[in-house]
Amino acid sequence: MKQLIKVISILIAIAIAIFLLVQLVPYGRDQVNPAVVSEPKWDSQQTRLLAKRACFDCHSNETYWLWYSKIAPISWLVYRDVIEGRRRMNFSDWQSLRLEEPGEIGSVIQEGEMPPLQYLLMHASARLSVNEKSQLITGLFNTISR
Repeated sequence: MKQLIKVISILIAIAIAIFLLVQLVPYGRDQVNPAVVSEPKWDSQQTRLLAKRACFDCHSNETYWLWYSKIAPISWLVYRDVIEGRRRMNFSDWQSLRLEEPGEIGSVIQEGEMPPLQYLLMHASARLSVNEKSQLITGLFNTISR
């Protein structure tokens, strides 16, 4: 029994040491929000509010970096998602947006790909009802069509 406790203690110490060392990796620490360049001409305030609630953390320069987004390895995943989200569509840099498939936005929302499950687990307010999803899809389509 003492041997088992000793082994478990050593394993815990190793795990803590690895966790602390991982915190030194610089990737994912550049959690700054660039300036907002230009937003779309929203079709309605409701569309903007739904987009802000469900999309802005990854698809704008107005990301709210929560405490866990500063702890590796979670910080690496969050940072990657935000950078990739901004690259694909950024509501804060709308003038440089080049959508290859505008209808794709509605599809990924309708099919539940956006917001992704890992985001929804920690952001309950981003969960949209069927009606809200429909409103957001219609609103984004109208906004993009302007």
